[in-house]
Amino acid sequence: MPFPDFDPVLLRLGPFAIRWYAIAYVAGILLGWRYATAIVRNPKLWTRRPPPATVAQVDDLILWITLGVILGGRLGHVLFYTPSLIWENPLEILMIWHGGMSFHGGALGVLVAILLFARRNGLDGLRLLDLIAAVQPIGQGFGRVANFINGELWGRPTTLPWGVVFPGAGPLPRHPSQLYEALLEGLVLFLVLRWATHGAKLLNRRGVVVGMFMVGYGLIRTALETVRSPDDYLPPFPFGLTMGMMLSLPMAALGAWLIWRGMREPPPPVAQPAPDVPAARPADEPA
Repeated sequence: MPFPDFDPVLLRLGPFAIRWYAIAYVAGILLGWRYATAIVRNPKLWTRRPPPATVAQVDDLILWITLGVILGGRLGHVLFYTPSLIWENPLEILMIWHGGMSFHGGALGVLVAILLFARRNGLDGLRLLDLIAAVQPIGQGFGRVANFINGELWGRPTTLPWGVVFPGAGPLPRHPSQLYEALLEGLVLFLVLRWATHGAKLLNRRGVVVGMFMVGYGLIRTALETVRSPDDYLPPFPFGLTMGMMLSLPMAALGAWLIWRGMREPPPPVAQPAPDVPAARPADEPA
């Protein structure tokens, strides 16, 4: 099927353009922020431990996360995919509006931002990572839909009936791998983590939710790399590996270790309500 006639620019205001990709980032951050504060406010989720941060602290953390996403995503893209920019055109590194953001770089940027914020505010960084991991698939899903609208990061050629002929990708229909990722990395992973936080109450175990996110994303990304077209400016890697696979598999392994560690660590005992103590009788009251 032909690629839909999408305009990657939502609105033009003179020399300025508001792009769908920017809207996806903003929507993901805002909705993730509101969802995180709703989790913190829900006492049913914190049966053995208090929330890792107050609502006000979550509000402050959003700016740190936003900077981590943007700086980490851009620097990660340069280091992992286009390192030649460092010596050929270093000014291009600053031009994020030209495209080029890496999920793994953004994840590392967010990791650093959260740990620095936790240290500055005397918070448990691992538990704060659990909270933010639970909301991350919201932004991930929006970002992958924006990739599809932009007609970028397309899949390998396919004969399946829903193959899409992307502009600039040749005449062959290709997997709409961006939509696969939006569904699996976004919606499905969100529902799995929603079960972990609201069903199994795993926010009471340090590192388990962020570990589940890392395993889920790492395995999904690795599987979808088999239908996603590899970047043509990267050299071929042995054993059919791609850069996405080589970054995602260690992530999944580390996530599995976090789950194992968190499930072995006994959570604090359930807080017991204080026993009812009969009110003392006045001294002049007969026994």
